[in-house]
Amino acid sequence: MTKRKFKFPTAFTILFIIMIIAVGLTWIIPAGSYDKLTYSAKTDSFVIHSYKANDKILPATQQALSDLNIKIDLSSFTEGKIRKPIAIPGSYHRVEQNPKGLMDITESMVYGTIEAADIMVFIFVLGGMIGVINKTGSFAAGLSALTQRTKGKEFSIVFIVCILMALGGTMCGIEEEAVAFYPILAPVFIALGYDAIITVGAIFLAASMGTAFSTINPFSVVIASNAAGIPFTEGIVFRAIGLVLGSAAVIAYLYWYAKRIKADPKKSIVWDDRHKFLEMYQDTNHGNIPSFTLRRKLILALFCIAFPIMIWGVMVGGWWFPTMAASFLTITIVIMFISKLSEEDIVSSFTKGAAELVGVSLIIGLARGVNIVLEQGMVSDTILALLSEMVANMPASVFIIGQLFVFIILGLFVPSSSGLAVLSMPIMSPLADTVGIPRDIVVSAYNWGQYAMLFLAPTGLVLVTLQMLYIPFNKWVKFIMPMIGVLLAIAIVLLLLPVQLYA
Repeated sequence: MTKRKFKFPTAFTILFIIMIIAVGLTWIIPAGSYDKLTYSAKTDSFVIHSYKANDKILPATQQALSDLNIKIDLSSFTEGKIRKPIAIPGSYHRVEQNPKGLMDITESMVYGTIEAADIMVFIFVLGGMIGVINKTGSFAAGLSALTQRTKGKEFSIVFIVCILMALGGTMCGIEEEAVAFYPILAPVFIALGYDAIITVGAIFLAASMGTAFSTINPFSVVIASNAAGIPFTEGIVFRAIGLVLGSAAVIAYLYWYAKRIKADPKKSIVWDDRHKFLEMYQDTNHGNIPSFTLRRKLILALFCIAFPIMIWGVMVGGWWFPTMAASFLTITIVIMFISKLSEEDIVSSFTKGAAELVGVSLIIGLARGVNIVLEQGMVSDTILALLSEMVANMPASVFIIGQLFVFIILGLFVPSSSGLAVLSMPIMSPLADTVGIPRDIVVSAYNWGQYAMLFLAPTGLVLVTLQMLYIPFNKWVKFIMPMIGVLLAIAIVLLLLPVQLYA
C-alpha cells in the first residue's frame, strides 16, 4: 500500500484551528479589563469607559490626565494624534468570565469578514485592474522588454524593490497596501528566473523589516511615542541604525538565495509547490509576445502611477482603503477606455481578475474573526496585565529584554500595531521610569518585538501573503526563521546599548 505523503494544511485550515484555540483560551484565561480613556472632540471632554459601568465624563485638561497617571500631552488627544481608547494605568480589574462557544466560531468569521470589507473591496478592485491589463497584453509586452534590458543583472530589480519597500515600511508602515504589489511584481520576478519566495521576500519581508525599524511611521512608532508621552524623535537614531542593518540583512539574504536557485532551480524552497504560482502569474503566450506599443506603454504607465498616488494618499492625504480602492478604480476605468477592448472583454476580464483574489480576501476576514473572539472573551487585557507585572521589578538590562519578549507575545494576540500601541504603552512605558531608563527604549522594544512575531503570526498578514503566492506556511517558516533571528539580534544590541549609556 502506498504511503500518503503529509501535506501541510492550507491557510484556511490553519486559521480555523487557531479560531478553535482562541475559543478555548476564553475558557482558560481569566477575563479582565482595563478602564479605557477616549477624547470627545464634540464635547471637548474625556470619557472613561469601564466594563459594564456607566461612562464617566472628565474635563479635557492636562490635570485630568495627570490624575489618571497618564503622562501624555493633552495636544495628542485634541489634535487627533491619538484616536483609539487608551488603557488607564492601574485600572485593571477582573470581570465575569465570558467564554465563547461553537456558534461564536462561525459568527466571528462572518463579523470578521464584515469588518474587513474595506480591505476586501480594495483587493477585488486590484484584481479586476490586473485582469483588464492582462487582457490588453501590456504585461506580457512590458515583461519581455524588461527581461531583455536586465539580462545578467536581474538581482538589481530585487535590490531596488527591497529598498523602496523598506522605505515605505519605515515611513508609513506599508502592510495591507503591499498586497497591491504582488500581482505586478510576481510576473516580473518569474521572468527574471526567480520564485515565489523572492517575490514575498522583496515585498513582504523588506516592507516588514522597514516597519519593524520604523523611524517616522505614524501608525506604529509615532502613535506609540504619543501614547508613551514622549516625542517620536526620541530614539530615532537607534531605530535608523536598525533600519540600515535590517535592510542590509534582507538584501544579503535574498542575494544568497537568488544566487542559489539561479545555479539550481530545484534548490528553491517552494520547488514542489511552484505549479500554482506559475499558473497564476506566469505569462502564457508561449512565445507569442505582443509588441510593446505606445498604447501598452501608456497602460503600464497608468498602472505604475497608481502606486505612488496610493502612497502619497496614505502618508499625506489620510487615505484609507475605500479611497485607495476608488483611486485604483478610477485609473482602471481610464485604462478601459483607452484599451480598445470590447465591452464584453472588459467586464469578463475584470470579474475574472477579481474572482482570483476571493480566497485571499476571505482569509483577511477569518483572521479578523480570531481577534473578535479574543476581544469579546476579555482575555487580551489580562495577558497584558500579567506580562506587565512579570517585568515590573527587573534590573534595567533584564527589564528591557523582558519587554522585547513581552511584545513578541502580545503581537500574537493584538496584531494591529496602532491597537497594541494605545493598549500597552500607557501601561508599559511608566515601568521604564521605575528602572531609570528613557521611555523611548520601551517604544523601540514594542516595535521590534511585535514585528518579530508578525513575521509568523497567522492572525496578521502572513497567511494572506502566502495564499496569494501559493506558499505553504511550513515552507515560509523555514525561510523566515534566519531573518527573525537577525531582527532579534539587532534589537537586543540596540536595546542594551542605550540602557548601558543611561546606566
